[in-house]
Amino acid sequence: MNILKTNTFAYIDKISDKLLNMADCIFDNPEIGLQEYKSSELLINTLKENGFNIEQNIGGFETAFRATYTLGNGGPAIGLLCEYDAIENLGHACGHHMQGPSIIGAAIALKETLQNENCKIVVYGTPAEETIGGKLQMLKEGCFQDIDVALMMHGSTTTTTDIKSLALSNFTIKFHGTSAHAALAPEKGRSALDGILLLFQGIEFMREHVKEDTRIHYTITNAGGPANVVPKYAEAKFSLRSYNRVYLDSVIERFKKIVHGASLMTETTYEIIETKSLNNKIPVLKLNDILMDNAKLVGAPRISPPREKTGSTDFGNLMYVIPGSCIRIAFVPEGTSSHSDEFLNAGKTTDAHNAIIYASKIVAGTAIDLITCPDNLKAVKDEFLNNKNKI
Repeated sequence: MNILKTNTFAYIDKISDKLLNMADCIFDNPEIGLQEYKSSELLINTLKENGFNIEQNIGGFETAFRATYTLGNGGPAIGLLCEYDAIENLGHACGHHMQGPSIIGAAIALKETLQNENCKIVVYGTPAEETIGGKLQMLKEGCFQDIDVALMMHGSTTTTTDIKSLALSNFTIKFHGTSAHAALAPEKGRSALDGILLLFQGIEFMREHVKEDTRIHYTITNAGGPANVVPKYAEAKFSLRSYNRVYLDSVIERFKKIVHGASLMTETTYEIIETKSLNNKIPVLKLNDILMDNAKLVGAPRISPPREKTGSTDFGNLMYVIPGSCIRIAFVPEGTSSHSDEFLNAGKTTDAHNAIIYASKIVAGTAIDLITCPDNLKAVKDEFLNNKNKI
């Protein structure tokens, strides 16, 4: 291990109690998306006390922030991202309370030990991942354009990285018809519910003619009323997914045609409202390898091969425009599902505390490898562009 990493890891150990107390405080005061006032304030104040320049209320969100510290002149800008929102009525069952302290530990340690290097450390606080996907709006507002690479951490069942994630588009579909007495004058009605049911049937016929990685989920959220009335209004929600955003967009166009066809068959009108759009990650295996090399260096638990396929995340949208990766750190038994009581109950365990420190060192070590070896960062950027061009 080189002296720079030795000093950086030692500094993280030095401030570990502060980091763990911070994590426990966030865990004990769970706040759902866009209401993370205490959590963001705690993270901001810690960075401010350590000399970082703070910008609050960025990206249109009161609980989002950017913190920067510049060392020397020029050099790469390393982006360190953290989430801190909880799940409504459940708490930190996804381990987001671990992210801020871990990332801040890395940022502060790098600031203290990279005095002879040229770089910028940029910490982004990103709210509401669980609900609206705060990074989406932040991207639209110009955030993240000042960084060369984006790094995150997440609690997990094994220590690993991801290769693929699912692009996702969520829709609310509303059908409007004409109500009538279902027994005495059904011919006067135009059933909005029939429009929804025909839409469902059309999707089932389409399933045979899409790629295997395509996922389409739906549910009725408003069936329109009692059985003896032709419903004039009905509503359903849909999630469409694929590991390729470009292909998913082609499926969405077919989906919209089915919506239109269902309205023609029922003589109803419709609304299509897109409520969420997440891109698939563009993987950078070189960056994954650097993270995993540092995971091995610090002795992180249950090191495993990368996850080939995962769900959907707003980090995917960021990784669609900037090279990035997330190190996942083992702190719960294999097979444990996130968003579960088991995940929640492990939030303040020794394994969770250790994961915070492991991740902080891994992220810091990866930043050092990118800052001190320009060839590493060039290889990461080149692979990212090459993979994006293949889409």
